Amino acid sequence: MSLLEIKDLKKNFVDPEGGSLRVIDVPRFSIAPAKELALRGTSGSGKTTFLNLIAGILSADSGSIAFGGIEVTTLSAAARDRLRATSIGYIFQTFNLLQGYTCLENVLLGMSFGPGADRSRACQLLERMGLGKRMDYYPRQLSVGQQQRVAVARAVANRPKLVLADEPTGNLDHQQSKAALQLIRDCCLEEKTALLLVSHDPEVLGQFRETLDFHQLNRVSEPSTTAP
Repeated sequence: MSLLEIKDLKKNFVDPEGGSLRVIDVPRFSIAPAKELALRGTSGSGKTTFLNLIAGILSADSGSIAFGGIEVTTLSAAARDRLRATSIGYIFQTFNLLQGYTCLENVLLGMSFGPGADRSRACQLLERMGLGKRMDYYPRQLSVGQQQRVAVARAVANRPKLVLADEPTGNLDHQQSKAALQLIRDCCLEEKTALLLVSHDPEVLGQFRETLDFHQLNRVSEPSTTAP
């Protein structure tokens, strides 16, 4: 049984000349519960758009996204937000931490949109990330690698069924990248959470048993340099 089932998914954007630019054309894609999968693709190929459609951040032009038996494409924007808050964790390449809030507050705020803020779990997660002594630090007071760990804690805090990771090591050096990736994978494994990661880095992709070429998945023939 699939956790995520996609059929005939299409998404267009308006190009600089005012025309329609197709970015996503995925006939079929699925991922099983607790599965780990990496998507390989170049910059501008539409990978981020694909993840944003799955997460409900963007709405599809046509097609079906069934998540846990729920048809995401028929939900209102508010309902998609609720689904994402309770069932989908998202690790952004730029982390998207709120700069005016501490590490702990960033995790608690993420939890508040789901089942509710659980201070004990938030503290436990930050301890697990090696940030026990930095819970009251603001993002600007942390290294890039430490900010990444806060983002990982926030993504898994609500025990989602699926974690989406968009080039999560793209801003890290080699050592930080290796450690961050292992942390993400370990957290998902422990929580029996499915992980869908996209990357263009051969070293990152080489650590996954199963990878899929996004250019084969997506029928858009030429990756666009302007695609999100």
